[in-house]
Amino acid sequence: MNSDKYVGLDVDQAMVVAHVTNDKGEFVMESFLETKGDGIRQFFRSLEGRVHVAFEEGSLAAWLYEIIRPLVSQTVVCDPRANKLIHSGNKGDRVDAKHLAKLLRMGELHPVHHGEESVRGLKELVHGYDRLVRDNTRAMNRLKGLFKGQAIGCRGRAVYRQETREQWKQKLESEALRARADLLYKQMASLKPLRDEAEKAMIKEARKHGAYKLLVKLPGVGPIRAATIIAAVGAPHRFRTKRQYWAYCGFGVVTHMSSEYEIIEGRRQRRKKPVQTRGLNENFNRMLKTAYKGAALTAIESEPFNKYYQRLIDNKMRPEMAQLTVARKIAAISLAVWKKGERFDPARVNQAEQCTGDDKR
Repeated sequence: MNSDKYVGLDVDQAMVVAHVTNDKGEFVMESFLETKGDGIRQFFRSLEGRVHVAFEEGSLAAWLYEIIRPLVSQTVVCDPRANKLIHSGNKGDRVDAKHLAKLLRMGELHPVHHGEESVRGLKELVHGYDRLVRDNTRAMNRLKGLFKGQAIGCRGRAVYRQETREQWKQKLESEALRARADLLYKQMASLKPLRDEAEKAMIKEARKHGAYKLLVKLPGVGPIRAATIIAAVGAPHRFRTKRQYWAYCGFGVVTHMSSEYEIIEGRRQRRKKPVQTRGLNENFNRMLKTAYKGAALTAIESEPFNKYYQRLIDNKMRPEMAQLTVARKIAAISLAVWKKGERFDPARVNQAEQCTGDDKR
């Protein structure tokens, strides 16, 4: 019977270094592969037994994951920020591949979810739309920065309007500054049709997923955020509870506790001391957090979440914490309706409920 094999890969655009060990941690082989699909497939087909593979998240991770996953028993794409042991000691391609194989065998790697094949297209379209939105925002910020740098007040969105652009440019004293502002206006104008095209393609792809009809009707979510949520989550059942989902969204409360127990009359007892909170978790999906925070700000403007939000404010909760609580509520509801395949019931939002410790924080 062939033993398990553990393969650590160090990947770059030119070469893949593969370090292979057996289930006892003994060295089996080391290979240097060109970063091409056919050669990588041939290498893994040549390995006997159950093969476990690990490599770091990066620009090639999604491509490599789709190539390797059908050929092996386990594929782990790990987060390099969460696996500090990989980069301890000497650094090099062969050393990193060896460390990955060792940590994979020990079960010490923190995986990054790469989703199902069914959402791969939507994920790419969401990323494309997100980058165009960021590019447009960057151009807008640079334009305002240009006017602010000349001590010209430009609050609000008036500076972006097509009909008043010439008036704004005339406020700049030099021809060079006006030319720079003109280029930024042209950049914004060129990005808008591209962003609209990317939005249409993204929503068209999102409509192919059954969850879209459920999520798009949630207060504050809408078509763009629904598409973002589907692309980021992929499969809702990988989150057993809403607390696990909150952590993925960046809404999980981090707690610190020490000296939890004491001995009284020969028996161990837990100390009666409050758990210390340290804010929200730092390792999360940023697009998902942005989507839910935006949904919360939109939802509190109308029924049924405006009453829910106001009740939190009336209970002396700070506005920013109340908005966080609404975002967590929307995230929990979206996970529940997605899992159950049920439509959102607005009447349930303002039902009497016991406020949990996390909500109070």
